[in-house]
Formats: sequence, structure tokens, C-alpha cells
Amino acid sequence: MDHPENVQKAVLIFDGDCGFCRRWVAFWKERTGNQVSYAAYQEVQDQYPQIPADSFRSSVQWIEAGGRHAEGAEAVFRTLNLMPGGGGWLWAYQVVPGFRLAAETVYRIIAARRIFFSRFLNPASADSPDSSYGRSRWLFLRGMGLIYAVAFASLEVQLDGLIGEKGILPARNFLAAAAAYFGPMHFWKLPTFAWLNASNDFLHLMAHTGIVSGALLAFGFVPLAAAGLCWLIYLSFLSIGQDFLGFQWDVLLVETGFLTVFLIPPCVWKEPSGAGAPSRGVSFLFKWLLFRLFFSSGIVKLLSGDPSWLHLEALTFHYETQPLPAWTSWYAHHLPYQIHRACAAAVFLVELVLPFLIWAGRPLRLTAAAGFILLQVLIMGTGNYGFFNLLTLLLCLFLLDDAFWQNIPFFFHNSNLAGAGRRWPSLLTGILTFLVFAFSLPPFLGTAGIRFRLPEPLRTLESAAAPFHLVSRYGLFAVMTTRRPEIVIEGSGDGRQWKPYEFRYKPGDLSRAPGFVAPYQPRLDWQMWFAALGTAEQNPWFRNFCIRLLEGEKDVLQLLARNPFPDAPPRFLRARIQDYRFTTAEERRRSGRFWEPGEARLYLPPVSLRR
Repeated sequence: MDHPENVQKAVLIFDGDCGFCRRWVAFWKERTGNQVSYAAYQEVQDQYPQIPADSFRSSVQWIEAGGRHAEGAEAVFRTLNLMPGGGGWLWAYQVVPGFRLAAETVYRIIAARRIFFSRFLNPASADSPDSSYGRSRWLFLRGMGLIYAVAFASLEVQLDGLIGEKGILPARNFLAAAAAYFGPMHFWKLPTFAWLNASNDFLHLMAHTGIVSGALLAFGFVPLAAAGLCWLIYLSFLSIGQDFLGFQWDVLLVETGFLTVFLIPPCVWKEPSGAGAPSRGVSFLFKWLLFRLFFSSGIVKLLSGDPSWLHLEALTFHYETQPLPAWTSWYAHHLPYQIHRACAAAVFLVELVLPFLIWAGRPLRLTAAAGFILLQVLIMGTGNYGFFNLLTLLLCLFLLDDAFWQNIPFFFHNSNLAGAGRRWPSLLTGILTFLVFAFSLPPFLGTAGIRFRLPEPLRTLESAAAPFHLVSRYGLFAVMTTRRPEIVIEGSGDGRQWKPYEFRYKPGDLSRAPGFVAPYQPRLDWQMWFAALGTAEQNPWFRNFCIRLLEGEKDVLQLLARNPFPDAPPRFLRARIQDYRFTTAEERRRSGRFWEPGEARLYLPPVSLRR
């Protein structure tokens, strides 16, 4: 320990009994060299009688040779000011309005909960100075471009029927209502390019631009503009998609897409060859997003009190009751009971334990990556969740450093990918890291049942940024559905003979094998699964869907596999609901069916259009 006696340099005094503090001091010591002395207050507090004992216990203290004294966040920023690239924090603290209050508030929150935050803000988990993530960053950007292209292409073929001018939930009508409700603030409250034009042609132009931008990002051309445009366009669709967008993978793509912009150094035409690894702040935000995604999914299962999860029986239902099963789901459903229980226990291990290894040393971090990747591959192999699993796999790249890729043949022989390269200014990425982390705390802690309120300045900023979905709340399959109700929509010309409409991807024909459709996301079929869990009154969009069928609207009918009324729309429409279950092995051998239906009951009584 450096002793502060008779030295002409600043002293940082910390709590020597706090392991969290000791780890950070050791980390800072390496970077400040001989410019700062460090001392535990238990050994030197008698030399500073002007500082109350409670102040030593509650925050770090900074004392300069000339007698200047600072504590808390200011003391931390004055220490960072003496590290390479750390000067921007002190400047922001002294100049940026509101930053001082926000920084001191966050410091007090962390200092009061040091044990909790030590799991996330542990310098021991930081990579060595020689570590680099340049190769993972290169792969991530290419993968993001492909996922964007797939997401826009998947949406483009469904736009007219879902939110087009004659679709189920027309975006034009939604925007008109939003403008009347929000008044002059409607542009900010609902950020979307569709304010310019909500016609079918313009919506397709947005989607096509997104596809092209995703391809440009994948090939590394004008990457910064391409990534920014992809984010803005998908945010635009999220803002107007209503019931058909806004699922967890949609908000995850928007949140990930925003951070992706800061992975790309300021450039115009092509990414420089020595672009290098992401800044530590941006890399932290990606790891923090991955942590929130997995841990939130695990904790909501525990806190929901769902007996199927608590008794490790959830997977005995999952393969059969998930929104869009695949043909492999039938086989997985018939695995032995003990295997289902063991797999459910493994899900809890992956979602509740492995996330903490993200912040551990390299071997444990690679272990976490292996567990996350295995879980996502198994989910992809037994169901259809659009691009969600691929996007989650991409996030796992931030756990794989360049040394990992060097051990894999044929990967990355271009050493320029690992160079230090150009980056965004450290002050900008530092403020970004601070704000995104702060904004994410209330929704994340909320999933764990912890009510947390940001201080007023940050709460005001968070509220203003909310329409842009910079952070979101996650938590998948908190409660497992134990039965599978399916809605069958039927039309009739005379009210006596009824013919069913056939959907493309959701279970209908009992002998049709469930197929693989991912990464394509059939949003009407998916939404029908949710509608079956409630009533027609609880799903207003379903009423609009029925009106479009009675009108014979071709854009909506194109979303279906078969229209039983090709010449003229039916006069009457009704919906019945019945439980489906997978057939047993014996039943399938005998009948060739994948599904066995239960007794039908009324979901929507016969309706017709007013003449």
C-alpha cells in the first residue's frame, strides 16, 4: 500500500474492509502508476480529522497535495482523469448540466449495494490489455446485417395483410388516432418514417430499404449509415406494428441495433481495415444485455410460482403447446419423463447460474457461452421463433475473444481485425454506457420483483427516450401453457354448410407435419396462438380479421394457405376452438396423424356484415 505521508501527489482513500473496493483500487493502481497514492481509511483516517468517520465509510475520498478534497463520484472521476482516455468523465461532471447530480446519485446507489453490484462491476472480470474482440466484432456486424435482411424480408411479404391500407390493422388509421391523442408530440412519442406516408407502396419501400441496408452492413459497405438506417427503419415498423410487432425478439433487435451503431467507427464508405475491437463500455453493454436476457428469463419462471416449472415438468408440455412447433417437436414430446425433468433443471442452470459467469474469468466465460449456444441450438431444433435464436447466438460472440478464434481452423488470418483502430470518442461511449445501464435497471430489477426508481433527472431522460426502445424488459415463458387450444375459422354462404379456412403454419390439418419456418416469422399464425389463450373480446384485432375475411380482402387472404371461397366471400363467419394434442406413437402409426383434436366449442358466434 502506498503511504500518503509527505508526498506531493493525490491520495485516494477507500474502505479497506470492502473486497469490491480493494479489487477496483488494484485495477486503478495499474493504470494510474505513480500519479496517485492509495490508502485504506482504517489506517490513515487519524491523519485527516477534518473528514467525518461516516464519510470514509460511505464513499471514497480524494485529497490533493494542495488540500483540495472531493468524495464519491467526483473522487472516482478525478482518479479516472489520470488514466489514459479517462479525462472525459471529469469534464462531463464539471460542465454537462445534470450530470453531476446523476453521477452522484448512481454512485450512492452502487456504494450502498456493493455486494450486489460487485457481481456485475467487477474489474477482475475485465480482459487483459492483450485481449481483443476484433474478430467477434467483425462476425457480429456481418451477422447483424443478415438478420436485419431476413427480418425485413419476412415482414415485407406480410405488410399489406397486416398493417397495409386494407390490412387487419391499417397503419394509416393507427397513426391518425395517435396524432389526435398525442397532439404536437406525436412525432416523438411514435418515432416512425410512416409519418411521411403510410401507403402500401411506402411501407414496402421502407422494407426494401431495410433489406438493402442489411445486405450492405453484411458486406461491410457504408456500415455506419447502413446500421443506423436498419435501426431506424425497424424502429419505425415497431412503432406502427401494433399487435403484430412488439414481441421480445422485435424489441431485442431494436435494442441490439442501437448498440450496433457504436460498434462501427466513424467512417463513410468502408470500414477501415484496422477498426479493431469495441470499446470496453460498448462491450460491457452487449454483455449486460446478454445477462439481462438470460437471467430475466430464469427469474420470471421462479417468481411466477408456476408449478410446472417449480416441479420441473414444464418441458412435458412445452413441445406440444409452443406457438409454432416443428416436426421434431413431436419426437421431443415423447422423450422419457426423467429426461424432460433433467432438461428443465438444465434450463434453470443456463438461465440463472451461467449468466453470472459472463463477468468471470475467461474459462468460465467460455463455459457460459457454450451453455447459451447449446440451449439456443436445441430451441431452434424443436420450434420456430423467427430470428430470435440467431440474434441471441450473435450476442454470445461478445464472450468469445480473438484467442478463441485463433484455435479454429480457417478462421480469420487477417491480423488487422484485432488492431486498436479507430473508435468513437471515449466520452461519448462513456456517457452512453452510463445512461443505458441506468435506464435498464428499473425493468431488469422489476423482473426480479425489486421496485427501483431512478433519481428524478435520470427518470426524466429515461421517459423521454422510452419511445426509442433503447432498453427493454425480458423474460420468456414465465408460465408454461399446459394445453393447446386452436381456433378454427369457418365461413358459410347459407348459415348451414361451413367450410374452414386453412392457415399456412399453425396446426390445422391433423395429418400435416409441423414444419420449420424460422427465421421467417408468420405473424398472423403466431398471433392466432395468443388469441386462442383468451377470448374474442380480449383480442380486438381478431374482429378486424373476421371483417376482412367477410369482405374477401385479397391482401389478408394471401396470408392464409387456402381460401375456401375463391369466387365470392362468405355471408357468415364463425370461429370454433378445440384443444389439440400430439398423437401417441400408436395413434400415429394407425392414423398417420400428428394431432388429435378435442371437443369443439364456440369461440365467436356466427357474424355477418351489415347490409
